[in-house]
Amino acid sequence: MRPRDDHPGGPGRERAASADALGEIVRGAGPGEIPVRLCEVAVELLPVSGASVSLHSAGLPVQLGASSARAAYITEVQATLGDGPCRSAAESGTPVLARDLTGGQDVLRWPVFAQEATAAGVRASYSVPLGNETVCVGTLDLYRDSPGDLTDRDLRTARLVAGLMTAALIQLPHSDEEGRPGSEEWLNGLAADHDQVYQATGMLMAQLGIGTDEALARLRAYSYAHGRTALDVSGDVVGHRLRFDRDQGE
Repeated sequence: MRPRDDHPGGPGRERAASADALGEIVRGAGPGEIPVRLCEVAVELLPVSGASVSLHSAGLPVQLGASSARAAYITEVQATLGDGPCRSAAESGTPVLARDLTGGQDVLRWPVFAQEATAAGVRASYSVPLGNETVCVGTLDLYRDSPGDLTDRDLRTARLVAGLMTAALIQLPHSDEEGRPGSEEWLNGLAADHDQVYQATGMLMAQLGIGTDEALARLRAYSYAHGRTALDVSGDVVGHRLRFDRDQGE
């Protein structure tokens, strides 16, 4: 018999207890600390070696925080490629589990991402959407250094962490009583570096007379071909250290 949600051992009580525990962990943290802290909590609670949180805007993940440099790098790889579990989760609004990036269906689905991830020591990747049933605003991305699956309980825990992150984003104050920007509007600061990607895309559009999608595709292609992230290359474009010609990035 399936336990009722209100049964002492039922999933409802388990979710409530887990949510309370997670809420206690982030209580007192500054808004800018919450993404990193939740990533660290995810690594402690789940059989993963790294985690990151990103917003998704115009198909580009904007990373808010990560538990480690490697987790941050793998998320940037997905942003550079424009492909991977995080994009699939953002598009579908459902968790996407790449259980084995060393072979099988996951390699066939994301061949380039699988190659880059395994070269960095990541063997499995799981992405859980942030948002609700109708809107996905980002993803919680989890990585581990060995192939494997998440249990139903693991996935519930991952959803709880993603839910707390979503709640933190939704509850951000927009202004104080006098109409000034809220003191905890931390997204602008966290995503400031990624503004360079949009600036660089705009510069390529102007230089080459192309549309947004093609400009971003060329930026990604150039970055991958030179073994760099799109964020890194964008900095050079915005800083006028790199200029594309009509043949570059094709």
